[in-house]
Amino acid sequence: MKRLNPLDLFDVRAQLTDEEGMVQDTVARFVDESVLPIIGDCFEHSRFPDELVPQIAELGLLGSSIEGYDCAGLNAICYGLICQELERGDSGLRSFVSVQSSLVMFPIHAYGSDEQKDEWLPRLARGEAIGCFGLTEPHGGSDPSNMKTHARRDGDDWVINGAKMWITNGTIADVAVVWAMTDQGVRGFLVEKGTPGFDAPKIEHKFSLRASVTSSLFFDNVRVPASAVLPGVVGLKGPLSCLTQARYGISWGAIGAAQACLQELIDYTETRKLFGRPLHDNQAVQIRLAEMARRITTAQLLSLQLGRLKDGGKLHPTQVSLAKWNNVRMALDIARDCRDLLGGAGISVEYSPIRHMLNLESVITYEGTETIHQLVVGKELTGISAF
Repeated sequence: MKRLNPLDLFDVRAQLTDEEGMVQDTVARFVDESVLPIIGDCFEHSRFPDELVPQIAELGLLGSSIEGYDCAGLNAICYGLICQELERGDSGLRSFVSVQSSLVMFPIHAYGSDEQKDEWLPRLARGEAIGCFGLTEPHGGSDPSNMKTHARRDGDDWVINGAKMWITNGTIADVAVVWAMTDQGVRGFLVEKGTPGFDAPKIEHKFSLRASVTSSLFFDNVRVPASAVLPGVVGLKGPLSCLTQARYGISWGAIGAAQACLQELIDYTETRKLFGRPLHDNQAVQIRLAEMARRITTAQLLSLQLGRLKDGGKLHPTQVSLAKWNNVRMALDIARDCRDLLGGAGISVEYSPIRHMLNLESVITYEGTETIHQLVVGKELTGISAF
């Protein structure tokens, strides 16, 4: 019988439509040809490969699920596959697209005025503008209801004071979607780069997501007009709905990181010889490879069903929490095990598992820690909030 694809043992590819398969192949070629040759060097030298942004935009990967505004109008499965292939390259690159698409373009499209949509969405889709999402604060990201950043009315304007932390794209962003407490509740604001009192310094000395720009945002009496407010939402529903979109993409992205590690390990154990035979001839190695394949397959089927639910309008946030929790934990465990099986070579940037492992230490924390997602599922099971 024909051997199965080691990265797709249950032939998930056969469940894709022609368009979905074409999207995956297109992004996979981009990753193979443009990302993988440079990403190790970018990670080593802590450099975001901004030269790739025009290609990413030209492929229609920014705001891919939005109809109109120069966006591709693809379904949720396509967006998931985009995230999967990009994270096969590097979590930092997937984070860039995830933030631009799910955390910046989504809220503008869902909650923005017609003027805000017309001004920003086409520019963001074409990569002519970059956005960031300001929710997490220095004193604790897992409790957004304890938000300290606030905005007050002053005539026809709003004045924002506060700080945000661990913000992807912040330093390079042309516009920040900022969530602040007001006397009406939490509101979203579009704060443009260069606004007096707004600063977005880069966070240095990271050991994770080194090929991604991570920043702080500071607001010192930042004055914005009433037209900068997202009019379509009040309360935590706004930022939390954005996080649901982004977490969905993360559940797919983690699969790509795990696949990259497994493929590299399969190749390595075939050629590496110890005690007179290839590593993959040993039972212990085969058992560990099989365990990785089992967990990747489970994650693939979970995300595929999640995508079908999303496209059918039946997605529940708890389902996204379960997928993010399961799939990122899966990928992190596999990256660590692959690093171990590579021996001394596993700590070199020449091999991808150490890079994916370090990146995934951030992915398992941001947009809801593993514990937060476990408690979301626990609340769904018991009806009791243990937060």
